[in-house]
This record gives sequence, structure tokens and C-alpha cells, in this order.
Amino acid sequence: MLFDLKDESETVALGAKVAAATQGGEIVYLSGELGAGKTTFVRGFLNALGHSGNVKSPTYTLVEPYSIKGNNVYHFDLYRINDPEELEAMGIRDYCDGESICLYEWPEQGKEVLPAADIILSLRHSNSGRKVEIESKSAKGEQILKQF
Repeated sequence: MLFDLKDESETVALGAKVAAATQGGEIVYLSGELGAGKTTFVRGFLNALGHSGNVKSPTYTLVEPYSIKGNNVYHFDLYRINDPEELEAMGIRDYCDGESICLYEWPEQGKEVLPAADIILSLRHSNSGRKVEIESKSAKGEQILKQF
């Protein structure tokens, strides 16, 4: 599925829509160049779940945990990863326990070490704002896409 997002508010709204379709345990990959809207999408996603604080990209910490209404959401930024084995050393697989939602910016940096995605969002700049392609990679991903 391909969508045009004309401004930041539409990227936030897309994050909210995807969040509304989650049940828990989803793995979401967010790909795109710098400034394409990955963290903006995450902000909309987290706000829709009930988070009211600041949302920043965890570029230096690699992961930002959120506990929202008893549910765990982990926001990863893998931009600075040089070797996927660094992720193994930090116990990346332990975060994705089948109940927690894991949002991965720059998943290509994690290659085969990351758990398989349920959905992949590929964001890119366009003349009119942003374009996002969403593809399902699992039954959970298909359930999310049925909301669109």
C-alpha cells in the first residue's frame, strides 16, 4: 500500500492509525533516509497509545522503553550500529517477547539479527511531502493492513 503524506500531521496520524490496529507483540520496521519521518511516525504511534511526553529518536542510547497503560513499547534507532553482533551483545531478542511492541528505525543495520517484521514502513521524501509504502510480512501485519 502506498500513501502520500502532505505534512507532519499526516505522518503523526498514520502512526496513530497503525497503533490503533496493534494488539501487542508486533514488530515494525521503519526505513527511510534521514528526515523522512520515522520518528514523527513513532510519536503519533506512542501518543495514540496514551504516551503524553516527549518522543525523541534514541540515536545514542539505541533503545527508548515506554510503559503505557501496562504495555511495553520499545523504540529502537539502529543508525549508529556498525556490526549487527552489537545487537546480540545488548540482548535485542529479549525485548521482543511476543507481548511488547518493537519499533525499529534503520532495521537494515540489524540485518539478520533482528526478529522478523510484521509490517515494514518505507518512508521517503517527495515533492508533495512524504510517501510511505506499507507492506505486511505476517498474519499480524495483514490484520494491521486490513484497517486501511
